[in-house]
Amino acid sequence: MQFNYIASYTMSLDRQESAGYLTNWAARLFARAIDRRLKPLGLSSGYLPVFFALAGGKALTQKQLAKAASIEQPTMAATLSRMERDGLVERAPDPKDKRASLISLTPSARDKIEEVVAATRAVNGDALSDLSPDETEAYFAALKKIIASLERVAGERG
Repeated sequence: MQFNYIASYTMSLDRQESAGYLTNWAARLFARAIDRRLKPLGLSSGYLPVFFALAGGKALTQKQLAKAASIEQPTMAATLSRMERDGLVERAPDPKDKRASLISLTPSARDKIEEVVAATRAVNGDALSDLSPDETEAYFAALKKIIASLERVAGERG
């Protein structure tokens, strides 16, 4: 018998039965745990989408970064301003588009990539430590399906 989530959800507003609430709660706990590990490096979890996008060494425009991170342009602009202030990113003119800048990690930020990777791996390891390998695989598969569903719905209504 398949669980009827919609019918169950309409009968209750229990946050323990809300996929959105539990996902948001988990995300906030992840961010706090990662922030604790990144703070000694002078970083915050808010910088991670930019680190992940630029760690390979390729420079990207703000628009490309926003798309890669699924972050709205104004939020990305604010994040990049803070990162530039903190000496983590630098801008160079985009030779293909005079209105745009190419953003890359500074040498100082690149020097922190290994520690950022170690911090994120440690937090992910802590978070998944009570799951079996099969449960971990199922968790990632379910999250990917949820993300695809939400992206599809956002695109239909977008």
